[in-house]
Amino acid sequence: MEPTFYHVRRVIRKLPGEVIREIPIPTPEVTEGFGARRNIGAICRGLGARSVLLVTDRTIRGLGFHEAVTESLEEAGIPCAVFSDIDSEPTVEIVRAGQRAAADCSADCIVALGGGSVLDSSKIIAAGAKTPERDAAHYLTKFAYVKGGTLPMVTVPSTAGTGAEHTVGAVVMNERGVKCSTVVIGLDVRHVVLDSELTVNAPVSVTVWCGIDAMSHGLEGVLADVKSSDEDAEKSRACVRLVLENLPRLLDDPHDIEARQNMFRAAHYGGNAINRQLAGYVHAFAHSIGALYHIPHGKAIAHCLLPVLSVHRDLPAPSDRLAALAVSCSLADPGDDRRAAVDKLFSALKALLDRCGLEHGCSAIREEDYPQLVKMIDADSINYSPPKTLGDGEIRTLLDAIRKGD
Repeated sequence: MEPTFYHVRRVIRKLPGEVIREIPIPTPEVTEGFGARRNIGAICRGLGARSVLLVTDRTIRGLGFHEAVTESLEEAGIPCAVFSDIDSEPTVEIVRAGQRAAADCSADCIVALGGGSVLDSSKIIAAGAKTPERDAAHYLTKFAYVKGGTLPMVTVPSTAGTGAEHTVGAVVMNERGVKCSTVVIGLDVRHVVLDSELTVNAPVSVTVWCGIDAMSHGLEGVLADVKSSDEDAEKSRACVRLVLENLPRLLDDPHDIEARQNMFRAAHYGGNAINRQLAGYVHAFAHSIGALYHIPHGKAIAHCLLPVLSVHRDLPAPSDRLAALAVSCSLADPGDDRRAAVDKLFSALKALLDRCGLEHGCSAIREEDYPQLVKMIDADSINYSPPKTLGDGEIRTLLDAIRKGD
């Protein structure tokens, strides 16, 4: 059965790359800088907004980070209601409440301020608010089409990692407690605000693992077997370059505002990679290991990064792209041979992970869980277009490498 199933997977894996090319991708304007969220009133006025729903979470509201937004909207003469009930694991019930809040204030624009959970929930709220006759659960399908587009959105990420401020995907839990990954067709993100003030006092662990997550999006974008423009390819390379250059600066000085802002730019470019080039096996492994052993996503990514990337070192096309990435990051010279350039890239990645304090190996992984993990990784990876399809035996070998830190 393995060879037949393997070949079926190879064929199916071409489909996501073809599908994503047909999905409208948001092309928002970007405002960035320390305190940039104070421009949201002017931004919304420029969009013609007459009533705004600000979606955030209790932590952001408790810290008072939302006040600069509400004050800016007040100065612009735009009424604003605040919905701050988003949880770290958002549910369809919470999204329904957000949809009602949008209706109650007659919102014609959604401002989303927060991390991935807030940003994802806001996408479904913006879809539901545009079509109030539909229940929010209607949009928790693989592909959710919103005729005419969602309400216009202004998104303000509070972490520099996911890139979810403009990705078309959203994850919300349905009434059965199942996390539903949805592609919102018609997502109307008009403006993204990248404000380093939101992360300047973030815990080191949040800075580190969000940064590694952002870098992984760029790395997998570079490797993806998806046709993309030269501009998109350069953004993926820039994502990796910015993290390699700026994350060590933040480990030295957490209040380095320029480095904070550069990390937001890296995460934003990483979001572009997800939209245009999709993820790959690093994410399939990290999603599965993180879910089974309750490991934070960014840290799971860090454990999986080098072992999974190593699969591509000797494949001609992927290794060519990795060598070009090494040159782009000033880690190798254009005259270096391919293997030497790739080795320099891997050395730099390992040095960064060591600097971030990643322990050697992932001791949480148990060999007796391999059959379950293989199934989970197979199922997750079907959503991506990596340059190589892994057989189950190769997946087990990589699980060994991740567990032992090889």
